[in-house]
Amino acid sequence: MLRRAIGEAAEMTGATAGAIEVAIMLCDDAAMRKLNGRWRGRAEPTNVLSFPVAGRARDGGGARGDIAIAYETTAREAQGNGKRFDDHLAHLAVHGFLHLLGYDHQSDDQAEAMERLERLILARLGVADPYAPDDTAT
Repeated sequence: MLRRAIGEAAEMTGATAGAIEVAIMLCDDAAMRKLNGRWRGRAEPTNVLSFPVAGRARDGGGARGDIAIAYETTAREAQGNGKRFDDHLAHLAVHGFLHLLGYDHQSDDQAEAMERLERLILARLGVADPYAPDDTAT
C-alpha cells in the first residue's frame, strides 16, 4: 500500500521526472514523540512527519527525504474515525510525500490546495475522501 500510495502521488505531481528516494519508517508513539520533540519542539506523538532533503522541494527533480508514520496513532485514528487502517496509512503516506515536495498547510489556501491533491491521489487508490464530513455523527 505504501509503495502504491507514493507511486500515485509521484505520478500525479510529476515527481517521476527525477529520482524518487524516500524512506518510510513506521514507528511507535514513543519514537514519534521523540522525533516530534526534537524537530518541532512538541513532546507529543503525531501521525506523520516528513523530513525533506534540503533544496529538493518542488524543483521538478523527483523527491528525496524521509517520512515517519506513527503506527499506534494511525491505528487509533483509523478506528476512532471508522476508517480502514490501510486507507488511513495511505493517506498519511501521501500527505507526508507531498510535504517532501514542498506542499504545506500553514494557510487556508495552502491547505485547500494540498487537500485537493490528496483527494485526487487517494481516489486513484480507491480510498474515500479523508476530509469528507462524518455523516454518522449526530
